[in-house]
Formats: sequence, C-alpha cells, structure tokens
Amino acid sequence: MSQPENSTERDIKMPDPALLGRSMADVARRSQRLVADWMKRMGEPGSDKPMNADPLNIAGAFMDMTAKLMANPSQLMQAQLGFWQDYMTLWQNTTRRIMGVESTPVIETDPKDKRFADEAWKQNEIFDFIKQSYLLSSRFVQDVVTRVDGLDPASARKIDFYTRQFVDALSPTNFLMTNPQVLRKTAETGGENLIRGLNNLLGDLERGHGKLHIKMTDTDAFNIGENIAVSPGQVIYENDLMQLIQYAPATPRVLTRPIVIFPPWINKFYILDLRPKNSLVRFLVNQGHTVFMVSWVNPDARLSEKNFSDYMVEGVFGALDAIESATGQKEVNAIGYCLGGTLLASTLAYMAKKKDKRIKTATFLVTLTDFTDAGELGVFIDEEQLQALEDKMNKQGYLEGRDMATTFNMLRANDLIWSFVVNNYLLGNEPFPFDLLYWNSDATRMPAKMHSFYLRNMYQKNLLVEPGGVSMNGVPVDLRDITIPVYFLSCREDHIAPWKSTYKATQLMSGPKRFVVAASGHIAGVVNPPEGGKYNHFTNNDLPASPDAWFEGATEVAGSWWPDWQRWVLSHGASETQPRVPGGGKLKPIEPAPGRYVKLRIT
Repeated sequence: MSQPENSTERDIKMPDPALLGRSMADVARRSQRLVADWMKRMGEPGSDKPMNADPLNIAGAFMDMTAKLMANPSQLMQAQLGFWQDYMTLWQNTTRRIMGVESTPVIETDPKDKRFADEAWKQNEIFDFIKQSYLLSSRFVQDVVTRVDGLDPASARKIDFYTRQFVDALSPTNFLMTNPQVLRKTAETGGENLIRGLNNLLGDLERGHGKLHIKMTDTDAFNIGENIAVSPGQVIYENDLMQLIQYAPATPRVLTRPIVIFPPWINKFYILDLRPKNSLVRFLVNQGHTVFMVSWVNPDARLSEKNFSDYMVEGVFGALDAIESATGQKEVNAIGYCLGGTLLASTLAYMAKKKDKRIKTATFLVTLTDFTDAGELGVFIDEEQLQALEDKMNKQGYLEGRDMATTFNMLRANDLIWSFVVNNYLLGNEPFPFDLLYWNSDATRMPAKMHSFYLRNMYQKNLLVEPGGVSMNGVPVDLRDITIPVYFLSCREDHIAPWKSTYKATQLMSGPKRFVVAASGHIAGVVNPPEGGKYNHFTNNDLPASPDAWFEGATEVAGSWWPDWQRWVLSHGASETQPRVPGGGKLKPIEPAPGRYVKLRIT
C-alpha cells in the first residue's frame, strides 16, 4: 500500500502564525521586564559586594576527592575499563536490535524510577540506547566518587549528594531532543507546548521575583479553610508565636485528657488536616479526643530574636495554660511532629527538672533527638555553610521559606524538581491540583536566632543527647530524665528523619516506650488513614540497642498505624467526660479555625 501523500501534514501540526507572533511578543516583553528588574537589583546599595561563588562549600570537597583519586590511578582505570566494556556491549546489543534481533539490556532501570516510564524508552532502539548510555554513565560517575579512599565522612556525603544532583540534572528526560514524550507532544501541537512551557517558565520567574519558583500544583484549586484545613473548631488563644485551635467534638462522650499537637514550624500544621478523608485531626475527634492544635506564626523580622526556648515558653507552655483555662484539665497527651517533636522532647526534659507533670504521655512523629546521622540534610551543615546562612539571616532577621523548601526538594530532586521541569516547561502542561503539593509549596520562614541555635546545637554539635548539653530557658536538660510513656512513629523511607536515627531516642528516654515503623516517607507514612488501606507498619515490643535488631524481630502489620496508636494512648488513660465545645470554658473564641496565622503565604 502506498504512503498517503499528506502524511507529514497529518502527523505534524503547524503552529498558527498569528498566535505564535503574539506569544513570542509577550515572551519578549516579560523577559525584558525580568532582566530590567535584575539590573535594578544589581544597582541597589550593597549589591556590588563580592558574591561567594561557592556558598555551599562544594569545591573544596571535590578538590580533595580529585587529589585522593589521582593518588590511586589504578582504581580509576579499573572503573573506566568496566565502563567501556559495558558501553561496547551496549553498542553491540543496539546494533542487534536495529537488525531485528532481541537482546538483553546491559543495565535495567530501577522500577521506582518514573522518568523512563514512557514505552518508547523500551520499544525504540535509539531511545533505549540513550537511556542505557545515561544509566551506565551515571553509575560509572557515582561508583568513582563513592569509592575514593581516605575522605572524611562529611566530604564523602557531600560529594555523593552533589554528584547525584549533577547526574539527575543531566538525565535525557530533561531535554527536548532526547525525551520521546516531549518530541511526540511537540509534533502533535506544532511546538505550542514549548511556547506554553516558556510562558510557564517566565511565570515561575516572575512569581519568584527573578528566582525560579517552580509551580508544583494548581494553587488556585485550594483555599485554606474552604477545601483544606476544614475541621470545625475555633482559635481560643494566641500570642506572637502561635494560635491555639480547639476542634469541635464529634462524639457524645469524650476522653477526659485532651490532646495537644505541636507541628513543625518549618511547615504549616494543616498537613494533619488536609481534607476529611486523610485528616488526622478528624480521626482523633472521631475517636473521642478533645484536640488542640498549635498553629505557628509565619515570622518576619520583628521576631528575629525569638529563640528555641521562646518556642517552649510561648508555644508549649502557652498552649498548656490555655488548655487548662479552656477545659479545666491540667493533664494532657502531647504529640510532636518532626521539629515540633524535638521541641517537645526538649520541653519534657525541662519539665522533668522543674517537676512539672502536666504532660502525661508523649508521641513523637518522625522526630530526631540524636543527630549523629541526620540523613542527607547533614550535607548542608558545615561551618562554612552555617556561617553563610547566618550572615544572610542576620541581614533580614529570618530564613526565607523558599530557601528551606529548595533544600528539602533537593533531597528528592527527580520527584520534586525535574519532573515539574519536564511537565511544566517541556510538555507545556499546567500542574495538576494536589493538596499535598499545595501544602509543600506553602513555605514558612524561620526566626534567625532560633534557627541558628537549632542548626548549631542539634545538627552540627548534637548536644541534645549530652546531659546538660542544651539549656532551655537557662536550665540544662537531659533527655534521660523523661520518664512518662512515649510512642515513637518513624517511617522506613524517611529522607529527613531516618528511622534508624530516630530509634536512638528509645535508648535515651527512661519511661515506658513503644516504637513503630510505618512504610513510606516523612509525610505519606504519617498521614495514612485506616480507610486508605495503603501503607503497612512494623511493631516490636522489644527495644534492643540496635535498630537493625529491632527490625529483624519486628512484625509486619497491614494498614495504618493510627489504630495502634489509639490502643496505646487508651492504655494510659481512658476515662470519659462530657464533650467540650470550643469557647465553652474561660477562653472565648477569637476566630474560626483554621485561623489567620496559617493563611499568611510567602509571595
């Protein structure tokens, strides 16, 4: 059968000249404005100061690696020989495939790697060759840099981390001419996807005021208090650092002892109240708990002098005093999430010194107390980087929220950076509305004094595990003084608070302890409602010194950890009382939940 005459015109759409002209004129106008804004900033006072060309202190680590690598050239030669042998095999296999002969791949993609999900990466010989070439090259580079002898551990971690960033950036999926999905879309739309992508890129630069602020989700699809963070309640107390929300009861009887939750102030609290179907708050009130949530303020320069102890005094103690006024109950169960958990542990050690027994049980969600191995975040904690960060914070009084968000996104660059580069800029798509990514993009600032204390004393010096190493409100504290029942929930794939590091707290605190590991990561493993039926968890009543020994003896349990926690907390007090309506005590409502503090976004 002969080929249709106009097959090319049928398969490839030609762009509309008028639309293309208008689009390019708009691109030119917006680009000119961005450049003008940048030039204006360069002309402002102080902008002519010499910039630190290596603020992350990467060059020194790589120079050290290169010197040690050159001192043992045989190791490099051996790696190169293996690489070239694999590459020659790939050439031979590709030739066979072009001739119609099936061949076994030299290197397979990780089943979890979503970058090469398009069928063309397997079915088309050329794209399969590009994919395998990239995988072989990336394996070679990473093998070389991770096998250098004589590097100190900190430099080795930094080299490994930034090598992976480099390798991920060079993936063929990130470029127009080597991504079959993008090429297909370009042919189908006549290049309109690239014009839309360029407009998306300019829009992200404009929103970031000249810095790339990738739009991860449709931010217009969500409104705090309307379709996320909708659990009914009232703000009953507030101060400079936080608002305290009391949620409405949902059962005819409630447990006598209220629950107070201290989320991290790195992010906003509503990760625990995204939507009714995955809301931990909704689960707790349905189980008969009177739930109080701390909503931290998004600080500005006025709060630059707030320190870690201020978060204890105004946050934890402010909440405890308010709960007593609202309910008449002194005793509470407390939950701390991530940094909120680190604050809770520090506060409990302080309370033990002061004989303050208001918190009767404590739950630590993905919380580090021993920072010996803080995961890949440790890459960013060396003296040079801390000094540069402190200089920046001291000038403006806080750490900008986007700086923190960028750091966390780099830990999962393929999922949280490059996938959006491909989707938004190359395919020209609009981001999909996703509540979790909306929350992830809702960054908050860190007060300069507090953040410096936290990074230096916890991450850099690991003083919280030392008796008296950290002082809270002038009192040296010791985690070994904590004797109340505690529940630890950690996550097996957590890249922020590695579960083996969080396990070390079980060997520090002195009271009854339960340790549970959930599947998935720092967020999905925690926010895992029973109805979802998604991630399992592991339990073990024994607490050996080694986390590996704990896991070896653990039992895998299907489904969410939430019911396990509910059984645990009831075992430490299950008396009931009449439901408490927000505002029914001595504290009157200030405004409906979720309050105004959480609605302040960084523009």
